[in-house]
Amino acid sequence: MIFSSREAIYSHACAYLSQHPIWASLITEIGPCKHEAKPEREPYEALIRAIAYQQISAKAGDAILRRLRSAFHTDAISFPLPQQLIDVDLDILRQCGFSARKAETLKAIAQGAMSGQVPSRVAATGYSDEELIAKLTALKGIGRWTVEMLLIYTLERIDIMPLDDFGIQQGLHYLHAPSSKLSKGQLKAFSEICAPYRTIAAWYLWRIPQLPDYLAFKANRAVVT
Repeated sequence: MIFSSREAIYSHACAYLSQHPIWASLITEIGPCKHEAKPEREPYEALIRAIAYQQISAKAGDAILRRLRSAFHTDAISFPLPQQLIDVDLDILRQCGFSARKAETLKAIAQGAMSGQVPSRVAATGYSDEELIAKLTALKGIGRWTVEMLLIYTLERIDIMPLDDFGIQQGLHYLHAPSSKLSKGQLKAFSEICAPYRTIAAWYLWRIPQLPDYLAFKANRAVVT
């Protein structure tokens, strides 16, 4: 099926998901999908950004990236080149706010960009989702979740649901098992209901915490787990 715009894709995806009453209710409550990708970014930059924001707040991640740019004297648009990250002392990256492990991962990403293991955006279009996950998780410090963020936000893949993401897990519990514990297999099965639009479903799952009854659900989950 050919769509004329992102909005048309999102609208079709929501109509598809809404065939399931539980999803129809969630989509109605949250409203139209406003997923925003950043397709202009190269995978190298997208991976660096994903590492910067990993396991910290967006505000803290923003500050780290500002310091990274400042350390390399780049402007608000430019980004340090791979060779610059390869050559820089780890202490400089630590001063920007990266942990020792994250600093080493940045260097691995930069080396991968130079060798071709981290493909250009154009080259990445020739790989399937799982091929890219396998290729990039071979880099030190890169896990499946990091590559899935690249697939969602840079490569605009439409059928990605990162099941290792805590927000996704909580969202699936909210919809399907608010008073019980889902196994990994059950989480996967519930995600597959949303194929081939799991990216759009993930966008909605990440917004469940804004719903009025989420605090009550969270309190109940604390008792269940």
